[in-house]
Amino acid sequence: MRELLEAVAAGDLSPTRAEAELRGYVTDDAGRFDAARERRRGIPEAILAEGKSPEQIAALASAALEATGRALVTRLPDEHASTVERALEDDHPEVALEARAGTLVATGPEYERPSLSATIGIVTAGTVDGPVAAEAQVVCEGAGAAVERIDDVGVAALDRILDQVERLRELDVLIVAAGREGALPTVVAGLVDTPVIGVPVSSGYGYGGDGAAALSGMLQSCTVLSVVNVDAGFVAGAQAVLIARAIETARTGEP
Repeated sequence: MRELLEAVAAGDLSPTRAEAELRGYVTDDAGRFDAARERRRGIPEAILAEGKSPEQIAALASAALEATGRALVTRLPDEHASTVERALEDDHPEVALEARAGTLVATGPEYERPSLSATIGIVTAGTVDGPVAAEAQVVCEGAGAAVERIDDVGVAALDRILDQVERLRELDVLIVAAGREGALPTVVAGLVDTPVIGVPVSSGYGYGGDGAAALSGMLQSCTVLSVVNVDAGFVAGAQAVLIARAIETARTGEP
């Protein structure tokens, strides 16, 4: 503790970074950021933008950058994105920003991405599933895993997924996103011996078109798969990372 205090006094360590080291989290008027989640669980901590003002989002992201060197923002509304980006660039001129499908990743110049010796496949039934898949991809890549995308292989034409079977079987974990009746994860799980995580997407129309039909279909799957909530790309990505970490440990014998 003395070393931390001396580093703060000398200006070598910010109070935010010191708080993160001592408590495992940092506090701000906008809320609390869990700076130790990645160290504790191997999953990047995320800032959920829904229900927050641009100023609150930017404040939490800034705290995350100071504490860990990275900030991951999910479900960022388009109308808030430019305001948040400008605020981060003003507070951290050296920050690198990457925006993708409602997510924003900011990294400082000294941030080193973790390494995870596993490849996660992310499969979509159609283009409409892309934003949910992108959220999952950001989480997987943030944990250091390699990601392979296999897109637009829905069951409306089974040849599309059958063409990809050999490729699917080479991957360590599969995240499969589908809307409407949610059949694709069930089909994929019946073709591989790889762990499959189904993500129901709120696409379709009429009865069950809000993702309810897709969720029900995946829960009733006669092939073995795990299922997350509707549009829960972050949760699917985090679950895939945990499985990938266990696979890496089995391969290397090192936790």
